[in-house]
Amino acid sequence: MKRSVFILSGQSNMSGRGGVKARRWDGIIPSACQPHPSILRLSAAGAWEPAIDPLHCDIDVSKTCGIGPGMSFANYLLSKFPGSFEIGLVPCAEGGTAIAEWARGSRLYSRMLNRAKESVSAGGEIKAVIWFQGESDTLSEEATEAYRGSMERLIGDLRSDLNVPSLPFIQVAIASGDERRVEKVREAQMGMDLDHVACVDAKGLPLNADGLHLSTEAQVELGRLLADTYVVRFLLPEQQ
Repeated sequence: MKRSVFILSGQSNMSGRGGVKARRWDGIIPSACQPHPSILRLSAAGAWEPAIDPLHCDIDVSKTCGIGPGMSFANYLLSKFPGSFEIGLVPCAEGGTAIAEWARGSRLYSRMLNRAKESVSAGGEIKAVIWFQGESDTLSEEATEAYRGSMERLIGDLRSDLNVPSLPFIQVAIASGDERRVEKVREAQMGMDLDHVACVDAKGLPLNADGLHLSTEAQVELGRLLADTYVVRFLLPEQQ
């Protein structure tokens, strides 16, 4: 049985700032994010190891990482299908990054692509990319207007480079950003009309005191929503 691999990518809300205050993480790991023998992560060195938060500690190295949605996603998924598979999480997110920095050929894109390929070489099968990014693109009108096209190109490029034409993407519609443009980016995310692309809305989930990053509680709930979306949109239809 191949390991079911999920690529976790985007910016800081994916790498996780739950429990982070004044650049320090409180170290609290909620029950929904606890380690499990069937959940592994691909380290920065390209080795599978037991997954434990913060998942992005050796990837988003210039920032303080805390709780993101990855562990709750994996635990909720396993709870629905106990004993059915092993999950491999591949952290790739980096805080403060705009969509233009993820274009094909960029450092971030190349690292994501290489880590995805490493996960396959190490015995995994990529099941989906989970993408949470866009807050940085609310900072300029130009980036906001270009967001949908940039995201569609990213999806097409990664599918092509991995040779998985129908690779599922689950993107998160942002919950924060520059209030002048955040709704435009959200509209682009929720209005994307591509096959095998789903969207989970983070709006309304509680934020940290900074008004930008999802709280630990919010990340746990987001993980559940992502798991439900993956099961309904992609896993169950695949099994029929």
